[in-house]
Amino acid sequence: MTPPASDPARKRPGTLRSLALAMRSWRTAAVVLLNFSSGMPLGLVWVAIPDWMRKIGVDIRVVGLITLAQAPWIFKFLWAPLMDRYVPPWLGRRRGWAALAQVALFALTLSLAGVGQHPQAVWVVGALALAIAFASATQDIAIDAYAVDVLRPEEQGVAVGAKTAMYRAGMTLAGGFAITLAGRYSWPAVNVGLALLYLPMLVISWKAPEPAAVAAPRRLRDAVWLPFLDLVARPRALEILAFVLLYKLSDQLAQSLQRPFLVEMGYSDFDRGVALTTVGLVGTLGGVFLGGSLTTLLGLGRALWIFGILQMSSNAGYVLLALEGRVNRPLMYGAIGFETFAAGLGTGAFSVLLLRLTRRRFSATQYALLSSLFSLPRLVSGPICGFAVDAVGWTSFFWFAIAAGLPGLLLLSRFVPLGTREPDLHVEETDEAVEAVRRARLPTARLVVRGLAAGAIGGAFAAGVAALLPALKAMKPAAGHPGRPFDMLAPLAALAAPRDAGTWLTLAGVLTFGAACGLLAAAVAAARHGMARQTETPD
Repeated sequence: MTPPASDPARKRPGTLRSLALAMRSWRTAAVVLLNFSSGMPLGLVWVAIPDWMRKIGVDIRVVGLITLAQAPWIFKFLWAPLMDRYVPPWLGRRRGWAALAQVALFALTLSLAGVGQHPQAVWVVGALALAIAFASATQDIAIDAYAVDVLRPEEQGVAVGAKTAMYRAGMTLAGGFAITLAGRYSWPAVNVGLALLYLPMLVISWKAPEPAAVAAPRRLRDAVWLPFLDLVARPRALEILAFVLLYKLSDQLAQSLQRPFLVEMGYSDFDRGVALTTVGLVGTLGGVFLGGSLTTLLGLGRALWIFGILQMSSNAGYVLLALEGRVNRPLMYGAIGFETFAAGLGTGAFSVLLLRLTRRRFSATQYALLSSLFSLPRLVSGPICGFAVDAVGWTSFFWFAIAAGLPGLLLLSRFVPLGTREPDLHVEETDEAVEAVRRARLPTARLVVRGLAAGAIGGAFAAGVAALLPALKAMKPAAGHPGRPFDMLAPLAALAAPRDAGTWLTLAGVLTFGAACGLLAAAVAAARHGMARQTETPD
């Protein structure tokens, strides 16, 4: 009988040997191929359906509303606990949910073939797009959790790079390529073809190797609450979670306004198309694939350091473009190519980190939480960066984007000292470890007090940031007006008494950030209390 991967008696192969074995592993192949099925719905909902609706004459305002169907991908962590708690009657906890989602995607995509040819069917298309997004987000939860459960450490780097490339291939096929085929044939024929592609994906889910058995949470409450408590109860938990939030911040800020920046610098539609859809795509895919593979060779710790420094420094190309102030195509292509390649390297190593931070018992919920935390800066960076560029200009903004990479590296040094090959991120899968988290309880009154205090501090910080940008903008000289002295009181007063939609949205963002800080503080307090009780309780 072959000893399990975790058996200390089993001799670990060398790094190059591990890489070669990972490339031939059916576990790796299954994870990679299933991500083709993950990419197709996003291409259909995000790219193809809006183009299709606009072409048949649907009002642009209605097309804009249809794009809201992407919401399930953002909020998928809300129903991920159900997929940790309940096990389908066939194919196991991960493959079973993936197969159910693929059956739903087959039926829903096939349903698109009979509607949408006339503007009066637009709301049916919108409803189907929302249903497809929900089924796709469910499939993503299951496939990500499956990757956590089934991949061995030496397989994670290769799988991360290859699955990202396969995801983009599925997205491109159901997006831009589908639009081209629909122009030659018809949308009903294209939708039938896309639907049929889920059938071989269903076969892969059926034949994919089953991960080692791990007990599901006993109660739904455990599936909802324990994954979060488990994350914040670990050593250096807050530093690690802050690192997840901030490691990619530098390139997220820079990429948030790539298109408007190139437009303002005077580059043509052709220049921007080549830069963002060809040079950028090749750079991203090449970087992620190489980054994942090099993580196996270098070790996760070294890869996070090297790629983190590279992705932060790569924004210097945008500084040079802003200083150039005129069209310089070689410089622009070089800047886009280097930045996207370096960001891809960082994504490769970072994705391996997320896999290793996730406990297999809660892999659906924890991976969804971690990926949502990672995506949060990307979600809010667009509006914030727009105000920042308006206040300080492009050159200063990109210098700030470079500096935004430093907090992530500082946090990295707290749990992965410089030069460390493999950080100690061992997640114990025993029942005793989970039971220790379950005992984490504080009196409700104390939790409320701590949550309110942290929420107030977080809200005050967010309000300060929201007031800082207009204060900086007011200092800039304008035509016929010298700059005003620095004053944050006026923006804060306007925020306290909003009179327009923009200020109301800013206030809503401040309150949401404060609420998130309060919930996090309450959870951390409960988890720390439970760990202290475990330490004090004699065996």
